Amino acid sequence: MGVKRILVGRMKHHPIICLVDSSTTLKQLRQIHTQLLITGAFIIDPQVFGKFVASIALNNSTNLHYSDHLLNKCARPTLFALNSMIRAHCKSSTPRKSFDFYKRIQRSDDLSPDNYTFNFLVRTCAQISQGKTGLIVHGAAIKHGFDHDPHVRSGLVFMYAELGCLSSCRNVFEEIPNPDLVCQTALVSACAKCGDIGYARLMFDKMPERDHIAWNAMISGYAQCGQSREALRLFHSMQLEGVKVNEVSMVSVLSACSHLGALDQGRWAHAYIDRNRIRITVTLGTALIDMYAKCGNMPKAMEVLWSMKERNVYTWTSAMNGLAMNGFGEKCLELFSLMKQHSVSPNEVTFVSVLRACSVVGLVDEGRRHFDSMKDVYGIEPKIEHYGCLVDLYGRAGKLDDALNVINNMPMKPHSGAWGALLHASRTYGNMELGELASRKLIELEATNHGACVQISNIYAETKNWDKVNEVRRSMKSKGVAKQPGCSVIEIDGEVHEFFVGDKSHPCYDEIEVMLGDISRRLKLAGYVANTNPVLFDIEEEEKEDALCLHSEKIAIAFGLISLKESVPIRIVKNLRVCRDCHDVTKLISKLYNREIIVRDRNRFHHFKDGECSCKGFW
Repeated sequence: MGVKRILVGRMKHHPIICLVDSSTTLKQLRQIHTQLLITGAFIIDPQVFGKFVASIALNNSTNLHYSDHLLNKCARPTLFALNSMIRAHCKSSTPRKSFDFYKRIQRSDDLSPDNYTFNFLVRTCAQISQGKTGLIVHGAAIKHGFDHDPHVRSGLVFMYAELGCLSSCRNVFEEIPNPDLVCQTALVSACAKCGDIGYARLMFDKMPERDHIAWNAMISGYAQCGQSREALRLFHSMQLEGVKVNEVSMVSVLSACSHLGALDQGRWAHAYIDRNRIRITVTLGTALIDMYAKCGNMPKAMEVLWSMKERNVYTWTSAMNGLAMNGFGEKCLELFSLMKQHSVSPNEVTFVSVLRACSVVGLVDEGRRHFDSMKDVYGIEPKIEHYGCLVDLYGRAGKLDDALNVINNMPMKPHSGAWGALLHASRTYGNMELGELASRKLIELEATNHGACVQISNIYAETKNWDKVNEVRRSMKSKGVAKQPGCSVIEIDGEVHEFFVGDKSHPCYDEIEVMLGDISRRLKLAGYVANTNPVLFDIEEEEKEDALCLHSEKIAIAFGLISLKESVPIRIVKNLRVCRDCHDVTKLISKLYNREIIVRDRNRFHHFKDGECSCKGFW
């Protein structure tokens, strides 16, 4: 910011140049240019020419081509003008052009790069994400003796941060005797962005003062690495300290709410945005849609969509993905048609949502048409995730041979998503041969894929082939593969509660246990018999039923029943796919207790009401 003030200050000396500002049109620029030529200002003071060029470049990027044109006509441009062009292009859509002006400095007999040159160049390297170029620029700064300049050092920290070179970023930072706020914030941002959230927090806590950029970097870092509860806690601390909250803050907060499925906190964040009159930009509006969709409240997500004055392809796609994920496949396809009517062209991500929509409602032929249209109509080459969706589309419909045919004819090596979709479909339709093939392929790709091992174990368990079950379990043990424990999250009055499979540590567990007993009694009276086939151990049926009773989502549902009013839906987020027994039980609970239960598992949403589920029995 200090560099910008110096540059602007140096530009504003000539009265005619003062006429150039961000709203100056190209026609007006030509008039100002003509006036400077008439007065002879360029001849009397060649520095004026450099200031004029810099003023055009830095005030309005749409006029950058005009300053390029002027500088190309100049035989002996000033260093100030060339540095200004480096800076202007760094912030434009053509950052690589910055190096053209650096080369002009190098070729000049009477010019030499200064600290401003390298400060702008390292930021250009960050902009274009070119590690090799960044190293060359760093080396050039050392050669010219500017590597100890505080602005250049801060720029280097920022550059290595953007490039994801955390060790280099920390090395540069540690050489700075008294790093300023900008430099400290850059390091915190780098560590948070690269996943070293512990070190980022350590540096953050040591900062004598912290601006909103540092706070946003930490909150965003926590949200991106899955520590959503910590992200929300830090946001509340940010408010208590009176730090200005902006769009960036709220996007990270909404992302954390999305991950947790924390609808109450998401609603509060939305109200906070409205109360503080934070402008709902395309980015913030899209984040709101994503939050409501991932919390299972599609009516509110669609309300946000229609209230937005401006929508881009990501906004439409976020809403479409939410509809598909929540089981509203037909509505997703209707929205896709509407998006095209608004002259918004779909992108690769859009088609993932479209194919998922077709999959959840079993529209195989329509899904195939949309897949083919990607290349034929929109010129989008299908990527590996689109082929995975196609496998899932055929697999869910029971067309296992077609699903396998897609895998065998993919133009790239099949990934775990494709084999995983085939494995799940094979289990659903009882095709052990295909299930074993898919499982082997999955384990070849990911030796520690616990999901593949568990799925094939379930297939063997359902046919009571305990020898094979034990064989898989021995293989898992020898490879050090551990089954990921099930974890379910439920939000009560804005507080997030976590339950793990078999977890008895919650302060209210005694009450939860009583409710679990009540659920069990009601289920038996209703004629429910536990589906114990998938339990992986050759143990007595009663023990299997006990094991199923302690699945994390059942504990969370019991807690929801004793904690929430009857009119409030029970919303749960689970880290794994819901098992069939839990799915059947939840359907019955929704009917027996007259409660709406919404479960988001690893794959999709299940909306349970009156003994039915939105997934129609396939997930």
